[in-house]
Amino acid sequence: MAKIDLLINKDGRKNAIERFRAQNIILPTFNQQINPDLVPEKIKAELAGIGLWDLHPRNLFRITWKNQPKAHGGNYGKANYIEIPKSITGVDARILVLVGKWFPTGAHKVGAAYGCLVPRLVTGQFDPTYQKAVWPSTGNYCRGGAYDSALMACQSIAILPEGMSKERFEWLNKIASQVIATPGTESNVKEIFDKCWELRASGEPLVIFNQFEEFGNYLWHYNVTGHAMLDVLEAELGVNGNFAGVCLTTGSAGTIATGDLLKQKYPTSKVIASEALQCPTLLNNGFGAHRIEGIGDKHVPWIHNVKNTDLVAAIDDNSVVRISRLFNEPEGQKYLAKKGVSAEDIANLNLFGFSGIANMLTAIKFAKYYDLTDNDVVLSVLTDSMELYGTRIEEYREEFGEFTAYDAAEAYAGDLMSESTDHLQELTYQDRKRIHNLKYYTWVEQQGRTYQEIMDQWYDADYWTGFQSQITEMDELIDEFNHEVGLIQNYL
Repeated sequence: MAKIDLLINKDGRKNAIERFRAQNIILPTFNQQINPDLVPEKIKAELAGIGLWDLHPRNLFRITWKNQPKAHGGNYGKANYIEIPKSITGVDARILVLVGKWFPTGAHKVGAAYGCLVPRLVTGQFDPTYQKAVWPSTGNYCRGGAYDSALMACQSIAILPEGMSKERFEWLNKIASQVIATPGTESNVKEIFDKCWELRASGEPLVIFNQFEEFGNYLWHYNVTGHAMLDVLEAELGVNGNFAGVCLTTGSAGTIATGDLLKQKYPTSKVIASEALQCPTLLNNGFGAHRIEGIGDKHVPWIHNVKNTDLVAAIDDNSVVRISRLFNEPEGQKYLAKKGVSAEDIANLNLFGFSGIANMLTAIKFAKYYDLTDNDVVLSVLTDSMELYGTRIEEYREEFGEFTAYDAAEAYAGDLMSESTDHLQELTYQDRKRIHNLKYYTWVEQQGRTYQEIMDQWYDADYWTGFQSQITEMDELIDEFNHEVGLIQNYL
């Protein structure tokens, strides 16, 4: 059974405890992130005076899907989600999506980064008094890591491709200790890995939290995002509803860990992984470049449980770009209103970032492939919102011209209503094994993982459940750490 290493380093742990005491830092447990009702009332009272994006240590308690959708002073409520109407999807199936905008930083990756950093902190494996936390990413994860580091009084290095959105770099330059721009864009993940090896060789005291291989990412999504999805299903399925499956762009393969939990609760449900058509690694062992920000590729992430994936799909990035304009340009919204989309649903369209649009298109493909009905529920996630991509719309205007009513009609008919089941594959056992085997070239040959572990991922029935089961042990370590810091007692 594989597990995250929780071996205690006494000196590092002692230093972290002293740092947290001096900086007034308290850590939430994973169960508090799943169920914020468990958060002490005095901490909730403090949050009433804190903005969602403020660099305040109590915002660690806002790393949950259940924040009130408010920019300042919000408390907790139900999981943030919306249903995408049939007037947009064109399918009978109900497509429900968790909303990532209401996390600090405006994206759920702040939770994945928390899941990676906290186990190292509470065990002393990461010492914030002298080590730097390195966050390699194609965007939101390094933003989340830099933010978490700032809240936990840690120095951070954010690594992301130079072609990512202007908003990301402007924000990171204010938050991270150092920002490194690597060559390329969304598709250039290897260049990020190469920079990590360069930093390791420098001898600088640092710890690299690579989201593509850190099982803290997997564990956080399996437990926190997974249970948020279960809450949505409990609220929405009703007596006759059928949960058909969860559709997610793979990215680091953290969010798709929810599929492992959902299948345990709903064994007939499907897990659908998608990627950019311009870089069809899972679908066709392919490579390339694309514009769907938020889904790095050209490899299979180490933490992707491929054996539990039922279908793979590829989404055309041209469709994502056109739909982003349809959803956000004035002429696009006018056209959608004419097609029967309600004012409330149009107001929600800014909740869709690029990967969220790709997730929606994946869910539409899935619904059409299986002829799903209005009794069927499909789940997905809006990782972030268009708030993080405003300059992209301006760039598209410069590149393609003004977005007209004709452009809106073309995007609606050609990219939404006509989304097809092309570039989709239902996986056999051998198909899954083919995708899993691609891990060898990235992780064993290049990144130092072992042959035995890649075999265990496929053949050891307990490999993945080992990580899933560690939440109790993690929370016990967090509780013990908080009590030794000595601040939590003032809130109980």
